[in-house]
Amino acid sequence: MNNHKNDVLNHEKILYVIKELEQNPHLTQRDLAQKLGISLGKTNFLLRALIEKGVVEARNFKNSKNKLAYMYLLTPHGIKMKIQLTQEFFAFKLQEYERLHKEIEYLRKEASLLAPNLIEKETVSLGEK
Repeated sequence: MNNHKNDVLNHEKILYVIKELEQNPHLTQRDLAQKLGISLGKTNFLLRALIEKGVVEARNFKNSKNKLAYMYLLTPHGIKMKIQLTQEFFAFKLQEYERLHKEIEYLRKEASLLAPNLIEKETVSLGEK
């Protein structure tokens, strides 16, 4: 299970990279790293892996400062991968939500047995009925 969770978390990072590049193909690696909250080295590693797998294509262009820069474009394979990762991520998050919902219900029942008046007050203060 832990291995599956790590796979999903890695897929989540890849999915966020793909989404950001799809929205703004002119992002620099530094900007992408900042947006995603990951290191520049990890961003470079992810981009190289995505390029190597044919998910993203890097094209040279001249930016406004007349410097050579890259534009990252999703390939047809990248679009398919985005769809697949989105479906997997959604399924994982739905399972996680259902597990948490069950756990919350269990904890509410347990807490109401231990302190029934306290739980009623907390539930009302949270806007639930």
